[in-house]
Amino acid sequence: MKIYKLKNNIRVQRAIKRITQEELAEGVGVTRKTINTIENEVFVPSTLLALKIAEYFNVDFEEIFYLEVSEE
Repeated sequence: MKIYKLKNNIRVQRAIKRITQEELAEGVGVTRKTINTIENEVFVPSTLLALKIAEYFNVDFEEIFYLEVSEE
């Protein structure tokens, strides 16, 4: 059985742009805590929020979010 996990590069993108979690949160209309939980893979964002984050960074969705597949 395959196990799928949504991974992200938000921390890397924030470092490139030199912005804080708070600045990203304000830019996409959520709280800093929401960004923190997504960044640490505790919470999976909605499709809309994931697309807004990619748009904020002006990159393709796949540059921020990717699927990790493993076998159980």
